[in-house]
Amino acid sequence: MRILHLTPHLPPDQAANALLPYQLGEWAAARGDAVQYLAHPPRAGASAALPGDVTWMPRTRAGLAQKLMRAGSIAAAARIWRTAAPLVAAADVVHIHSNGLLAEVGALVAARQRKPYVLTLYGTEIWHYRPKRRVDLFTRAYRGANAVVFYSERLLLRARELALGRPDCHVIYPPVSNAFSFHDWVTQQEERLRLGLTARHVIVNVKRLHPLAGQRFLIEAMGEVIREHPDARLIICGTGDLLSELQHVARAAGVERHVTFAGLVDNTMVAKYCAAADLFVLPSLLEALPTVAVEALASGTPVLSSDNPGGLELNDVFGSDVEVVPREDWLALADAIRSKLRNKRRTMSATADVIAARFRPDAVARQYWDVYDGVRRK
Repeated sequence: MRILHLTPHLPPDQAANALLPYQLGEWAAARGDAVQYLAHPPRAGASAALPGDVTWMPRTRAGLAQKLMRAGSIAAAARIWRTAAPLVAAADVVHIHSNGLLAEVGALVAARQRKPYVLTLYGTEIWHYRPKRRVDLFTRAYRGANAVVFYSERLLLRARELALGRPDCHVIYPPVSNAFSFHDWVTQQEERLRLGLTARHVIVNVKRLHPLAGQRFLIEAMGEVIREHPDARLIICGTGDLLSELQHVARAAGVERHVTFAGLVDNTMVAKYCAAADLFVLPSLLEALPTVAVEALASGTPVLSSDNPGGLELNDVFGSDVEVVPREDWLALADAIRSKLRNKRRTMSATADVIAARFRPDAVARQYWDVYDGVRRK
């Protein structure tokens, strides 16, 4: 099978719609399929090695006059069409990721050539959906897809609430690498020693430093946490424009010595931190399905999440291994953290079973191959 991925991102960008197309390409190439990509150049710098040929579509920035006349968008759409047309023609299945002009024009090309295409939606496309009065390329791409895959059940439900119900919708959760493996008390402590972590209580957060990630509330909560658990350390893995502001919050809260900003760390280090942690905390304001939280669960570490849609869904799926508290409520967050540290435990065996059945790479790959086979038979 010849598969073409149209995606706004590819590694080293860390967005979900960069990682999944890369992973799908790896799995497809391993089983003998041919893979190609049409993508924008990574914002994070030089591209990583990819499992297939890639055609880069430069990002365009229209000036004010072009925006007013829509000339910039029209010219960019024409360039995407010319570039995508031969790639689509050579493909058996076109897989479009997320939204934006690249994805939406690619969908038009696939429809014109009568090529089956799958559309995967990651969150923001639906959370921020507003139908346009004039040309609405996203809605057209959504309606015209042979199949639509959602990153979570709540994302699909939100689409239906927005009158975007349609047949051939699927929920396929993001893959969790086998590098995230269960650690019991003994192996957790061994990992902690290797990392040089000497604190009695270790709390981990992995997320880009962004207002929607809610790390501010977690840092503020630490002021209350250390009153009861003075030997507690919070490790925040991620980078972003809020670093200096969050460092100031830590100083103002009097917890600067208890918070480590680890910066951007690779997946290998994330796995080590997740395994070493007593608790993974995700205070995000909005999530579709937070892969980082499932990675922590796979490592044996319980999760405390805000009541964003993704956190609520994880509670539905994993039960008491994922506790939720109100968003933007640092006092409730502090109370929950203190309680968790009083009663520490590792995750239940049922959680490992769910991860194996729905989140491991082989399980996710099988679900996508079924979708591909289904659209090709139509």
